[in-house]
Amino acid sequence: MKRNRTLAVAALAATLALTATACGGSKDESNDGGAKGTAAGFNAAVDKVVNPSDKKGGTLNMWTTTDVDSLDPGRAYYASVWNFERFYTRTLLSFDGKPGKEGLKLVPDLAAAQPEISADAKTYTFKLKPGLKFEDGSVITSKDIKYGVERIFAQDVISGGPTYLINELDQGQNYKGPYTDADPNKLGLKSVTTPDDNTIVFSLAKPNSDFPYLLAMGSAAPVPQKLDTGSQYGQKPVSSGPYKFKSAEPGKGYELVRNENWDAASDPFRKALPDVVKLTVTTNADDMDTQLLANTADLDWAQTGLSQAAQVKVLQDQALKANTDDPYNGFIRYITAVPTVAPFDNEHCRKAVLYAADTTALQTARGGSVAGSLYGSMLPPNILGSDDYDPFSLAQGKPNLDKAKEELKACGKPEGFKTNIAVRGNKPKEVNSAVALQTALKAVNIDVTVQQYDGKLIASEIGAPDVVKAKGYGLIVMGWGADFPTGSGYLQPLVDGRFIPSNGNSNYAEINDPEINGWFDQAAAQTDPAKAAELYKKINHKVVDGAYYLPIVADKALNWRNPRLTNVYITDAFGEVDFQALGVSDGK
Repeated sequence: MKRNRTLAVAALAATLALTATACGGSKDESNDGGAKGTAAGFNAAVDKVVNPSDKKGGTLNMWTTTDVDSLDPGRAYYASVWNFERFYTRTLLSFDGKPGKEGLKLVPDLAAAQPEISADAKTYTFKLKPGLKFEDGSVITSKDIKYGVERIFAQDVISGGPTYLINELDQGQNYKGPYTDADPNKLGLKSVTTPDDNTIVFSLAKPNSDFPYLLAMGSAAPVPQKLDTGSQYGQKPVSSGPYKFKSAEPGKGYELVRNENWDAASDPFRKALPDVVKLTVTTNADDMDTQLLANTADLDWAQTGLSQAAQVKVLQDQALKANTDDPYNGFIRYITAVPTVAPFDNEHCRKAVLYAADTTALQTARGGSVAGSLYGSMLPPNILGSDDYDPFSLAQGKPNLDKAKEELKACGKPEGFKTNIAVRGNKPKEVNSAVALQTALKAVNIDVTVQQYDGKLIASEIGAPDVVKAKGYGLIVMGWGADFPTGSGYLQPLVDGRFIPSNGNSNYAEINDPEINGWFDQAAAQTDPAKAAELYKKINHKVVDGAYYLPIVADKALNWRNPRLTNVYITDAFGEVDFQALGVSDGK
């Protein structure tokens, strides 16, 4: 996402294995994850499990320089939070706990089996597993799942998360969520029914082949109505998974401990190996990298890669490099030119920015080629429908100042103009990108002021169209990964005009093109992925031609893994290490 959102690209096609010499150990030690000093090799976790083990105990120590956007499953949109939710949140279906593309498979979680789907593909019926419980010991029922879905309809209270289910399930009811629901049980959403406590039925207005992916999101997680605290629910969400929150201190850290009411027999993939899971929030990226390389921290929770200085150190030392992975993570990093802020209401002014951009400098700002490959369009290479479309020659890595000046004349600004660029102040790579673009645009007299904001306020800052206009954010630095691995899963939040809320918006360009919206509908009705892919290709090309986005790179992230970690693998479901699988070999 935007949030650092979400599903990932295919693993690296070639593994550049530089496996360091293991420290040795007995067969029994190997089964427990290997000796403490074992270095598995560069990219070893990209397509297989590093240090497989079932050993329980110890504390998993993750660090981050980016705080969670929300712990409320209905409000979260950071990819790392969706990954983190696997510790404390269960859904009807979930992504399997396996490396690479195998992790994209949806498996029953709370559901007893895959859904029964009607012949017209509009009705999905699920039966729940028996004996499911929340952390307080109360039984999880179909009504808790329905209530959890209904909460996100209250966008005045539960904002910031994905709104796909609203679009699919409202169907003209204009439902506003349970907090204003006239139904005595606060379960008045008509398109979702619960014939009994173990059955839930979703009735769609039209077929949608992507619908099962929506039910694997936190926005479809169960919430017990009696424990719902509305907008404050993220302070201590009620667990349905193997861990529950012992403490949650925004800006400082979070601690999870075992949920004694979780039944491992009902959970098909979660390992639940550590006794404690800690997430430490710091504002000092260099300190975090020092902790990682010293193996006093286990993993960067945000999974956005080591800082540039740490990357240089690691890549020059083969022993250090053997503890890292550098997969594509499914994100495109980009800068939006906002048409609702003048002069970007003129497409020629937008094109001037694209032609004047020094994409090599932008790539360098993110850490160089190790941090991503130059890319010319807005559909990642793992998604069917992507191609090498690059009408502005962005992947060539050089500005075209002559073309930029022509576009400035065409938009009536031959002498240039002034604008603001909004960037999360706690994202050094994004700040560096903003400065790199600021420098490049000076060559054609486009004067850019860099305006930093607190990243945790993303939903109410750049995600609020009125705020964007009021603050004159003509350019916005951001990145996005697919919410689920299809063309709609990636592009729809960014370019479908029906996905523009007043808060928590991701379509920063506010594109609302009936042709594009219609193509998404046509793709959703397709049963042939190849035919849907052709529609996604058309959408991508039209969006790129409109110069709404300046793609920087198809993202990679060089991440450290402590050699004491067990069950380490990159899952394509998140483009990250699958947090829930991790254990620690030393039991500490």
